[in-house]
Amino acid sequence: MTPIATRFVDWDIPELSTLQDSKVYQLRQQLNDGVPMCRQQKNWLTNSVNRNAYFKKGVPLGGYRFDFSDVLKRFFVKQYGHIAEYYAVDKTSLRAFFCGRIDEIIEITD
Repeated sequence: MTPIATRFVDWDIPELSTLQDSKVYQLRQQLNDGVPMCRQQKNWLTNSVNRNAYFKKGVPLGGYRFDFSDVLKRFFVKQYGHIAEYYAVDKTSLRAFFCGRIDEIIEITD
């Protein structure tokens, strides 16, 4: 079972329990309970992971890191002649994240 979140800042922050109403907290708790994600949640998680500047496989909120490395997969995406690395739940949610033409999406398995 993955912990709900880990602290990643040095300054004083509120208790983790104050974030229970947040979407990211509820999603991590849902996954820990074994409940699968719906399409909307998969798209939201892929968007949140790829738009934050702090973590590749996590979502920051209130000084805590919510880790989703257990459900994210690694992809290389070729778009407009450029290849970049992204993390997503699946190809469908990754396609929803992008705008414009995508030349190729390759899932990397370790």
